[in-house]
Amino acid sequence: MNQGQIAIVSGLPRSGTSMLMKMLEAGGMQVLTDNIREADKDNPKGYYEFEKVKQIEHDKSWLQDAEGKVVKMVSKLLQHLPPDYTYKVVFMRRRMEEILASQRKMLIRRGEPSDKVSDEQMAALFRKHLKRLKTWLDEQPNFEVIYVSYNEALVNPVEQARSVSQFFDGALDVESMVNIVDPTLYRQRK
Repeated sequence: MNQGQIAIVSGLPRSGTSMLMKMLEAGGMQVLTDNIREADKDNPKGYYEFEKVKQIEHDKSWLQDAEGKVVKMVSKLLQHLPPDYTYKVVFMRRRMEEILASQRKMLIRRGEPSDKVSDEQMAALFRKHLKRLKTWLDEQPNFEVIYVSYNEALVNPVEQARSVSQFFDGALDVESMVNIVDPTLYRQRK
């Protein structure tokens, strides 16, 4: 990656971003993570999060540590990234009903309410957010984006890994990336 460039894995919650972070790490990219959020039943191979990312609206100082690395960021935070850097964003997509089912299962497991908002309402909110975000991303001169399907990555990991490697100038080890994909973790199939 070039000077002043930051790679970002983004998407809706429960869209496969942790899997992609692990794939990029295996492919040879340096990840920015703090391992504060430990692996659990919902993400047995780890979350690959960096807590400071959640403070991006008020604290951007950590971005200098992200330069030349890949960091995970939920999609709603992308619009807080400053124009000082260029960003290569790998945006994960997953079937909406699977995202909602996975989120619900995680909330139930944690003992949190899972019925505050209906699936239909949440799906509508997510779709509206994704539409606005795509328009915004298309207008940003310092953002380059590739969209990756979680569902396709599980069915055809070679093709998805090759596409991601090409996005990063062919510099990644595709075979190592493919070896990370674990279809047994695809538990919320719809």
